[in-house]
Amino acid sequence: MKKEAHITHLKKDKALKKVIEQVGVIKNSRREDLFIALVRAIVSQQLSVKAADTIYSRFLGLFKNGVPDAKSILKLKDDKLRAVGLSYQKAGYIKNIATFSLEQSLDHKLLKVKTDDELVEYLVQIKGVGRWTVEMLLMFNLNRPDVFPKDDLGIQNGMKKLYNLTSEKKALLKEMEEIAETWRPHRTLACRYIWRYKDTK
Repeated sequence: MKKEAHITHLKKDKALKKVIEQVGVIKNSRREDLFIALVRAIVSQQLSVKAADTIYSRFLGLFKNGVPDAKSILKLKDDKLRAVGLSYQKAGYIKNIATFSLEQSLDHKLLKVKTDDELVEYLVQIKGVGRWTVEMLLMFNLNRPDVFPKDDLGIQNGMKKLYNLTSEKKALLKEMEEIAETWRPHRTLACRYIWRYKDTK
């Protein structure tokens, strides 16, 4: 289905239609190395974009040609990872990803055949990788079209503003899910518009 058809479908939601017309076209991003994407996701957790970019750049400097691989990561001492700005906890999580990639697999060709739910189940086995992290991977690395990360604070705050939602916790999630049902099977694109909307307000 062409992008125009995606947009036409989402514009049936009157609130979202206004956002789409304000924001314009959003292009897909494709970064297929899931190992690198997971490592970067761990580095970025609970940090501003600027701080995350700085630490990630220092982290890449630890590797030959600036390209981390699982074996090289596992050879690094935690103190070296700490020196570039990673907490001991994050250093441990990154090593968990490296171990998993060697013992299981993070090969894109193998993983791309899994459904969204299968990928979530597979990757949350890694200590430090939660559902939200996998959902971001599905949306931005695998370009899966129908992901709805309801636990994301940006999506929650954006939908609260856009749809004047006043509920909290479970009641809020229920309302959000009901609204997002109308976006299927293009919930990923809808969420990207919600994020843009939140950032421009």
